[in-house]
Amino acid sequence: MIQDMSTEIDHHIHEECGVFGAFSRQNTELAGLAYCGLYALQHRGQESAGIVVNNGGVFSSYLDNGLVGDVFSPGRLRALRCGNIVVGHVRYATTGADSKRNAQPIVINHHKGKMALAHNGNLTNSFELRDELEKNGSIFHTTTDSEVIAYIVVQERLRSSSIEAAVSAAMDRIEGAYSLIISSPTKLLAVRDPHGFRPLCMGKRTDGAIVFASESCGLDAVGAAFERDILPGEIVVVDCGGISSDISHCAHVPKSLCVFEYIYFARPDSVIDGASVSLARQRAGAFLAQEHPVSADVVIGVPDSGLDAALGYTQYSGIPYGIGFTKNKYIGRTFIAPTALERESGVNLKLNPVRACVDSKRVVLIDDSIVRGTTCRHIIGLLRKAGAKEIHMRVSAPPFVSPCYYGTDIDDAANLIANHHSVEEIAQIIGVDSLGYLSIEHVRQLTGCDSGFCTACFGGAYPTTVPTDGRKARFEDKAPRGAQDDHLR
Repeated sequence: MIQDMSTEIDHHIHEECGVFGAFSRQNTELAGLAYCGLYALQHRGQESAGIVVNNGGVFSSYLDNGLVGDVFSPGRLRALRCGNIVVGHVRYATTGADSKRNAQPIVINHHKGKMALAHNGNLTNSFELRDELEKNGSIFHTTTDSEVIAYIVVQERLRSSSIEAAVSAAMDRIEGAYSLIISSPTKLLAVRDPHGFRPLCMGKRTDGAIVFASESCGLDAVGAAFERDILPGEIVVVDCGGISSDISHCAHVPKSLCVFEYIYFARPDSVIDGASVSLARQRAGAFLAQEHPVSADVVIGVPDSGLDAALGYTQYSGIPYGIGFTKNKYIGRTFIAPTALERESGVNLKLNPVRACVDSKRVVLIDDSIVRGTTCRHIIGLLRKAGAKEIHMRVSAPPFVSPCYYGTDIDDAANLIANHHSVEEIAQIIGVDSLGYLSIEHVRQLTGCDSGFCTACFGGAYPTTVPTDGRKARFEDKAPRGAQDDHLR
């Protein structure tokens, strides 16, 4: 008997975080610049936001839970001092609770000055490193692996001649996914792990300011022209003397960019490692049409990441493209809701089918993934109520069968529907007439060539050693009592 999973708590694939940084030779108002950059990166993290402004080694900061527009009022932005360096962060928790104390950037005072750090990714050896640090007297104030990185960098800084030398030494100790923006009293650093799991790019404004962001859309938002992507393993340093680069950690391991940056995470207007996100999604749709053709009247996509893939399916198959859903742009993503009931209500509020597009028609429905099945089942139910005669679902990613340890919130293989049911069974559970997933062979070709993607969550090999404890809440039992209480509230 096929198990009905509709009563289980479902969630979509979660983003990780977004990082932003800027350096200006002039002492100027940079908080507003970071605000705009983080606003453009809001899709990468919706739990908390923070900005740190560095004015000659004096750091001013504000961090809180919530969206960028809610956290930073005009008054709060004005209260942040002018400076020549700014670091910003938007967070979705992949390690540690969504408590305010886990908001970033992290600011640390140490013997050689201050440091602010913003992190996108997830370490695979953070548990061991934190245990080592605690045994040597370190006191942790958060339950994030980002604080582990900060302490390792500070530890190395106390015995190094420069912040960039300290970061280089820290990279010999930390493992996993990390794109970092770091401010010392006089320098701004952008760092990408040797595998290049998470994106990071650099741009330049007409006033000479150097800007870093997780995605190129963050550069566009602040009027910075794209210069280049940070290389996997590279440390870029900006100070009053100019820009320098340390590539000593580059090209030692294969590139393993998370393929879900193209499938779902990134904004379609972004360009990551030289490839357009929108075109990659259209290519995924064309591959789906090749692999899973069907006779139908209309192709529709689930907003937003399914739209470009639906366009690609249409272009290859010749089946007309339609706007099948109206999206309420004032509702947050459904996975933010903490309970199944609230999540279902969120879907109702967020998406509404366009009856004229689907009534009495054979519909090809394109979405980016199926995690547990409940959310897509509800969406399919909406299409049935709107009169769809047939629904053929096509997914622009392979089935999820393994947890991710690099910053995507897939931490328990037991909860993934594809681990318990065949494709035919999943089709019956979610209520579609047919179901087709993109093959792992084609997902590796989304940018037009084999770009060196990490596909571990689809059953591919893990690029690094698997952590001994990969749970999101692995540090919660180590947290100070106040942190645990904060989470319980």
